[in-house]
Amino acid sequence: MGNEQAKPFQVQPRQAEPFNVKRAALAATVGNMLEFYDFITYSFFAIQIGHTFFPTGSEYGSLMLSLATFGAGFVTRPLGGIVLGIYSDRIGRRPAMLLSFALMGAAILTITFTPSYNTIGIAAPIIVIAARMVQGFALGGEVGPTTAYLIEIAPIEHRALVVAWQPASQEIAATAGALVGVILSKTMAPEMLDAYGWRLAFLIGAVCLPFGVWMRRTLPETIPQAEAGAAAKESTGHFSQARRHSRLIVLALMVLASGTISTYVTQYMTTYAQNTLHVSSTLAFGVSLVSNAIQFAGALVGGWLADRLGRKPIMIWPQLATLLLTYPVFLWIVHAPGTLSLLVGFGLLSVIGSLPFTAFYATFTEALPQNIRGGVFATVYAVAIASFGGTAQLVVTWLLHVTGDPLAPAWYLLLAAIVGLVAMSLMPETAPVKQRDR
Repeated sequence: MGNEQAKPFQVQPRQAEPFNVKRAALAATVGNMLEFYDFITYSFFAIQIGHTFFPTGSEYGSLMLSLATFGAGFVTRPLGGIVLGIYSDRIGRRPAMLLSFALMGAAILTITFTPSYNTIGIAAPIIVIAARMVQGFALGGEVGPTTAYLIEIAPIEHRALVVAWQPASQEIAATAGALVGVILSKTMAPEMLDAYGWRLAFLIGAVCLPFGVWMRRTLPETIPQAEAGAAAKESTGHFSQARRHSRLIVLALMVLASGTISTYVTQYMTTYAQNTLHVSSTLAFGVSLVSNAIQFAGALVGGWLADRLGRKPIMIWPQLATLLLTYPVFLWIVHAPGTLSLLVGFGLLSVIGSLPFTAFYATFTEALPQNIRGGVFATVYAVAIASFGGTAQLVVTWLLHVTGDPLAPAWYLLLAAIVGLVAMSLMPETAPVKQRDR
């Protein structure tokens, strides 16, 4: 079950130029990075966006409405995963990635230039919610085709490292968003940050959109037209084949649920540090910047190790370490909030927690046949993210409000880590280095 190895792919060179894996991986992940930058930046500026579009008499109410709108972007992700993922299997990876990027660009510009609630009233939050749902649809169809593309262009001995650029590009995006947040919070008064500072952060991503489109248009296709045409005729084959991999899909859902809770609770730490620990916004953004930069390095190291030691050891042992360290780290942060505890504590959790998921990405994509890889990965990823990522920050905010316990995020992360560890231990070993040892 699910042990099929990805066969070598013959990518046709463009205009007699030799195929360059590094250039193709960069082109795919640059688009992915730009999309995630704008999606994640919303969570960094949730407080300011709440003031702009959801003014209420309560700071808690404004933040909850802002986070609910952030969650609206997750509602349409499964639909985007199904539609654009299957589209990538039938028509090609490049057309699907270009379409998702174009939709994301339109949504980003809409949010950036929508007037405030005080200017146009109820139309403002309605427009922003609609734009977030378009963003969610686009991003739901982004991860599957991109991850499938990376595994298909990678040399067999470096698959995990090449696929590592998928989660690594997300960390680059989060790091860039945090860096922009640090600069803006350092140079702007709070009222300026509320009024237009967050719009500048979005606009930076929007300016990069033409570059991303140009890069993706140069990508070689990994699905030959003959195979794409044949796949298009198999209208029911996609779902029937997916059912044959149901156990693998359930385990992947569990791993992704664990990972997305960890990711979005971590991204929420900017808001948590300001609202709950009452540290400065500059320090809060600085912690996000450092932790995301560390996760970028951890994703690449995890891929490198998974190619040499196998997928399962790199999934299981770091995940176990994360489980054991989460509560002590939060205990330290809550009782001694400051630069040292926040940077060291979240930095430690970030580097260890980022190792397992690169190995998982490689395992899941390797175990799926090519003709359903994009659609299944996109759909499973989107369902897990929509169910748990879209609610993670709302759940944490609610838990903090109801219990008054600043350790509430730790308990939520511990539950997620246990689920992820169980699922990872049951995943198949797909690393070529392990297959040769048998």
